[in-house]
Amino acid sequence: AADPHAADSQSKPKYVSGRLYELARFGNLQIAIDYYIDSLTLVMFTMVTLIATCIHVFAIGYMDDEREEDHVDHEVHMADGSHLHRPGRFYRFFAYLSLFCFSMLGLVLAGNTFMVFAFWELVGICSYLLIGFYVERHSASTAANKAFIVNRVGDFGFIIGLMILATHFGTFSFSSYNDHVDTQQPPGLFEMARDGNGGVNVQEGEEGGRVVKFQQAHGSHTSVPYWLMVTAGLGIFAGCIGKSAQFPLQTWLPDAMEGPTPVSALVHSATMVAAGVYLAGRFFPVFLPEVLLTIAYTGAITLFVAATIAVVATDIKRVLAYSTISQLGYMMLAIGLGGWIAGLFHLVTHAFFKSLMFLASGSVIVGCHHEQEMPRMGGLRKKMPITAYTMLVGVIAICGLAIPLHWIFHLFGSETGPGFDIAFSGYHSKDAIVATAMTYAGLNSVHSLLFLAPLVTAGITAFYMFRLWFYTFAGEPRDQELHDHCHESPRVMTVPLLILSFFAIFVAVGGESGPLYSLLKQGGLEQVQDVAGSGIVLPKTSQIHDNHFSAGVLALLVAGLGALLAYLMYCRRRPDPALIKRQFAATHEFLVEKWRFDELYDAMFVRPVRVVSTWFAGFDGSVLDGFLHWIARTGVTISGWDRQIDERIVDRTVDWMAEKTQEIGRSLRGVQTGRLRQYVMFIALGVVTLFVLIFTLFPNQT
Repeated sequence: AADPHAADSQSKPKYVSGRLYELARFGNLQIAIDYYIDSLTLVMFTMVTLIATCIHVFAIGYMDDEREEDHVDHEVHMADGSHLHRPGRFYRFFAYLSLFCFSMLGLVLAGNTFMVFAFWELVGICSYLLIGFYVERHSASTAANKAFIVNRVGDFGFIIGLMILATHFGTFSFSSYNDHVDTQQPPGLFEMARDGNGGVNVQEGEEGGRVVKFQQAHGSHTSVPYWLMVTAGLGIFAGCIGKSAQFPLQTWLPDAMEGPTPVSALVHSATMVAAGVYLAGRFFPVFLPEVLLTIAYTGAITLFVAATIAVVATDIKRVLAYSTISQLGYMMLAIGLGGWIAGLFHLVTHAFFKSLMFLASGSVIVGCHHEQEMPRMGGLRKKMPITAYTMLVGVIAICGLAIPLHWIFHLFGSETGPGFDIAFSGYHSKDAIVATAMTYAGLNSVHSLLFLAPLVTAGITAFYMFRLWFYTFAGEPRDQELHDHCHESPRVMTVPLLILSFFAIFVAVGGESGPLYSLLKQGGLEQVQDVAGSGIVLPKTSQIHDNHFSAGVLALLVAGLGALLAYLMYCRRRPDPALIKRQFAATHEFLVEKWRFDELYDAMFVRPVRVVSTWFAGFDGSVLDGFLHWIARTGVTISGWDRQIDERIVDRTVDWMAEKTQEIGRSLRGVQTGRLRQYVMFIALGVVTLFVLIFTLFPNQT
């Protein structure tokens, strides 16, 4: 293990790892509770705890009606037309929410793949409980089941990937333990798989084909087939696809809005969906170029598809849900392009402004008496000023808008301008992703789509986010009664909004030279080694920096155009959204139906499964059940025969013998007179009879 006290700073480990408790041992394979703390762990742990604290405080106000002993659920209608009455679940909600946060923190601290899988599944269970918190609502229970089942699809590949790594590398641990410097520890998974910080060591195998070489604990070298490492990487990424709602498993996340809004805020920012991106970042050292390219294209497809659906959504929480899916696509795209820091940088900034916007939407829902449809809102800025302007902070952050002072001075040829921009956090992180994509496309021209997709989607994002804000807070009220009864949320709900607004603005201050980016950079995974023969060239940090200015200008211009179009359409009505909706009715309907993914999966999987299950149910009912029923009827018939035999023969025989025994007993009862002389006579007769028999039967022996 590396010595953290070594004089040479370059030899100091970039992580701290150790073992708390060994659970089991199977030969050399150990299952234990390990911890692994590096820059990514520190950033994620801080982010999760900060956001979770704000959400817990907000939830105290949002879930206040759950304190009632007789809680009325107005969304559930009983058979008699009344609403459902049930006991409040205030304390149960916070138990689930706290367990959710514990699961995510355990995942972040996990030091081996066994712990990762355990906490990974615990995150899934908690999401199931929270999404289906209003279990009496059919939509909520269906959404919880959908989330759980869809994630099991991804987890199937995740298990395969983990087992391949454990089988061929012989360890669950990420790294050797360096908490005890005097103890020699075997290398962990990342140390064996990577050649320093340069990437996996790929060579030509002795029997043909490429292999991944790695060094075992005792210095000997072995190898894993290249295709098997690709399979392991794709399997792990399948788990990330499920948790982070990436294409094609993105359909569960919008339905997860059926849970309470604080749950949506936590799921969409710091826990469940963040877990998928975190896992992709954590296992980045073992991903081969083919896996990274798959990740990149998956992210590119996801970010564009989700953004187009958000353009037509009218439910305020669903707009944010599709926005989350799109932003997660940005993160996956960056990781797939080799931009490890850029992807995780955006993960952190997104967590703050997305949790802010979800809590702001929850404030709107509470203030509007649980109304979520934006077409019924409008003009809420005056009624809910704190909610409106904190939401605006999140909108500007996610759109990546800014006043780039140093670019402006640079364009005018000035070298003495300020070295900073007036920008919120999302500007810096999205700028880093677009610059990475632009550099990657320049090095791999055949993959130019990986640059065009995030660039175009930056404009779409600005359009639908400002559409949300203008639709909800600007203009005149579209439902006067709703507007009249609307009110600002209590302080317990607005204070978390203000705190998250602060972080949405300043968490990425300084951009690439700021503290957050610098801390992530200490992870040492900003570059990976190119694999010969893969046909893929990954961008280097210096190359990305050279394209930073051009990519930033393009992204800012596109985002500005999107915001301007939203202003013209929803504030000036030029062009009128209703007119565009009529002119592009087919496209609008297609997007409203969410690209018909649910219908596609229903046709491809649900209906065939139902047909097969119906056939098996019929086979079971007519054949198997018929056979079993015949056996049962035969058994009943035989038992009837047995009953007749038992009653008519066996029982009668036993009864006859009993009767005869009683008759003999009654006849012998007269002998028992109680007279002594009679007994003496019987004894004498018996003795005489005995002697007569002996002398008669055995004359020679006597």
